[in-house]
Amino acid sequence: MLLGATVASPCPPSVAAFNPSLVFTEPPLTPFVTPAMHSMQLYRNPFLNASNGALVEGSFRSQRSLPDRCIDSFYFHFFPGHPAVLPKEHLLKMAKERTLEHLIAAMKWVGSLYIDVGPARASFFDEAVRLIYAPDVTKDGFLVQAMSIVLIGLDGSREQERAREILSDVERLAVEIGLYTRAYATVHGSGNPMLEESWRRTWWDLLIVDGMVAGVHRATNFLLYDIDADVALPCEERQYLSGNIPQPMYMEDFDDRIFSGEEREFSSFTYRIAAIKNLGRMMRLPNNGFPSDENIDRIESHLSNWRLHLPASKRNCLTEDGKLDEMMFQGHMIIHACSIMLHQPLSQLDTSPAREVTACAPHRAVQSGDNFNIHTRHIVTAACEVSKLVTYNVPITTHTHFFTCVLTMSSIVHLSKWALYFIADEDDLRQQIRLNIGALNKLSAVWKAAQKASGQVKEVAQAIYRTKKAQQQENPSYWIGFTQEQIISSMAADDGIMGEINTIL
Repeated sequence: MLLGATVASPCPPSVAAFNPSLVFTEPPLTPFVTPAMHSMQLYRNPFLNASNGALVEGSFRSQRSLPDRCIDSFYFHFFPGHPAVLPKEHLLKMAKERTLEHLIAAMKWVGSLYIDVGPARASFFDEAVRLIYAPDVTKDGFLVQAMSIVLIGLDGSREQERAREILSDVERLAVEIGLYTRAYATVHGSGNPMLEESWRRTWWDLLIVDGMVAGVHRATNFLLYDIDADVALPCEERQYLSGNIPQPMYMEDFDDRIFSGEEREFSSFTYRIAAIKNLGRMMRLPNNGFPSDENIDRIESHLSNWRLHLPASKRNCLTEDGKLDEMMFQGHMIIHACSIMLHQPLSQLDTSPAREVTACAPHRAVQSGDNFNIHTRHIVTAACEVSKLVTYNVPITTHTHFFTCVLTMSSIVHLSKWALYFIADEDDLRQQIRLNIGALNKLSAVWKAAQKASGQVKEVAQAIYRTKKAQQQENPSYWIGFTQEQIISSMAADDGIMGEINTIL
């Protein structure tokens, strides 16, 4: 396997029973709270406003309760990136008919991360954890949704170990209740097409979260990839939100679309699923440190086919009415991340200048070479494409927090290239580094993982800048072939960018 985690054998349906005691061995109401944890971002109060892309609360704020504002924040910021729970009005209506306190509590806590709620954030967190691990909690899809929301919030808050513990539990629970089967949505959907769609989305979103955690942190093995799931595919977001749920299609329909001769349109969520399946294929490569050319070619064929066979409406991240398509955004993001992870081990771009950027995953050493090879070209191209994703004119905090770690991967490539003695496209490269740092800075207002990553990227950029300045001063041949105007322009650009970096971080 490429990413350095041990491959588990396929997980059979008879998975060990879900057991809350595997995570929490003590019963207090605040199971996570220790003296050291009071300094965690979970309990801090970053106030977000229009300048950092967060939900702007107007004069109606005082008229709405704090829990209501947190639910509003959840649907504005978090739901677009992980749209599995029922749309707001339908969920709140259902909450009056059945016990959903654990799900509402999880949504309140994650929603509170984006807005100023004062000390209530800590109590929201405690409540969410207590309810999802309550001894009498019903083991069903709503519990899967609640646990998934909490683990995503923890992962973004740099509580990766605790997030992995909940991920392990929710994986077992999802398999235990049969969420991965075609029948689950129908049997537990109460004849409600929107609820059936929510169950399908719950499985697929959990699969994607499992894959992203494995891919960006390199500490787990994407267990759910090995489950033989036959869940129907999700519909488009506009169909889900409107309740106009079409007859669902299946993964075999998607896989056969090129050869069947039938004109079928698949949702953006489906292309997101296909992207994460490519990550799973890559992670199942033999773990011998460096994949063979044959294996790389096979995975690259999957990545290229994903891109080549996108319909015109899916080639960018915008819907027909010009709004951001977050599902396609994540699909493209995952494919670019796969390309970096696949080709980086055999590239000749020395990563040692960025070895201190470890906020998301440990540093991976890559031997340098005299010339760029095809693998270097792949990772440089993918890193540039990730930076382009920053330019979509939407609040960046509405993207999944996993974008933080993909930006970090991109930054490692950019910084490694910038550290070279001389590069022809240095101005473009500086702008891409600038974009990435700016995006990480915005994300850090909510996510502690982004805060750590942005600080590390900044420090490496400063170190590279100082080294290049020293080279320029100590080696007269550095500027051979440049006009005086070009020299002054290059030095001014470097100084300007570093000044901006020091200001924004």
